[in-house]
Amino acid sequence: MKKSHIYSRIIREIFRRHYTPDADRLYFQRSEIEEVAKELNIELPKNYGDLIYSFRFRRPLPDEIRSTAPPEYEWRIELSGRANYCFTLGKINRIIPRNDLRKIKIPDATPEIISKYTSGDEQALLTKVRYNRIIDIFLGVTAYSLQNHLRTTVEGIGQIEIDEIYVGVNRHGNQFIIPVQAKGGSDQLGVVQTQQDIIYCCQKFPELICRPISAQFLDTNLIAIFELISEDETIRVVDEKHYLLVPNQEISDQELRSYKVYYD
Repeated sequence: MKKSHIYSRIIREIFRRHYTPDADRLYFQRSEIEEVAKELNIELPKNYGDLIYSFRFRRPLPDEIRSTAPPEYEWRIELSGRANYCFTLGKINRIIPRNDLRKIKIPDATPEIISKYTSGDEQALLTKVRYNRIIDIFLGVTAYSLQNHLRTTVEGIGQIEIDEIYVGVNRHGNQFIIPVQAKGGSDQLGVVQTQQDIIYCCQKFPELICRPISAQFLDTNLIAIFELISEDETIRVVDEKHYLLVPNQEISDQELRSYKVYYD
């Protein structure tokens, strides 16, 4: 049996156990994955966490679950404490790159030896964002990487992982905390992860201005960057840019002149 089919059978049964038509939050425990696998007489997943991660960021929940949501709403899986989760019903909210934005060329500062050995995954994306100072360019601040793959605990949520976190300062002396969510390949940018990042930053760094960022590979050297905000319990896009990393000689004088309009 394919892994995707195993995952779908298990998550469907967990949902069925807890579902009632009038509920908008359905709590379940990590231990139920093992219980349901034994009950269904199917091979137990070796990595429980991958099952949950898969439905949070990589693939939609099964049709049987999605069909119970009202129009314009969807079920999402959120953290709810240590080894606890929750199916939460909320308005459909996607962070999807626009297909009508211009590609802004910037000189690729990634060392060639790094480019040779990186792949198209999340870690490669974080590396290119860091070497090319894309956070600085996008936000107009001087930003410094504080830590990547930060595993920490948020009150009321449990353990979370922030892909990378920056601190920054602008010319007025304002200081910022900048959590970055990165996705490569077919993984989807997750609004739930962004909400968790914001909550953590507000709890841990209340004196700093939180400016959450999401980044996604559109191609090998084409990166979509979003600045996000939490408003009315919804994650909204404040700004979006697409940066194309190229050798400096591939940026023509005509292109440089075309960029001047945004400065003048």
